[in-house]
Amino acid sequence: MAVSVSIPTILRAHTDGAKRVPATGATLGEVIADLESNHPGLVGRLRDDGGALLRFVNIYVNDEDVRFTGGLDTAVADGDDVTVLPAVAGGASVLTAGGASVLTAGGASVLTAGGASVLTVRG
Repeated sequence: MAVSVSIPTILRAHTDGAKRVPATGATLGEVIADLESNHPGLVGRLRDDGGALLRFVNIYVNDEDVRFTGGLDTAVADGDDVTVLPAVAGGASVLTAGGASVLTAGGASVLTAGGASVLTVRG
């Protein structure tokens, strides 16, 4: 079955920038294998070494989360829409006052003042 796969921005470097790519297969597992065959950079970005979907990658077939419809065994039909959506976490913030700034991201902070910088890491 021919399906259309929506590729997130973070993975488009592996699809020559394409937002959507075609793939074939009767199940989601076959669709992913076809994607990996045609876009080798996707290998390891959707499935782990054992072939299971990575826990931080969400995949939907026609807006249905495949974790609740059979995972890689989820059936796909001609014309279905498959969406790959990696989980996003983290973030950063910057605080600036009186010529000094503090950048925080994850467990690290950088204090910059008077031309000097200090990096601290928690954890």
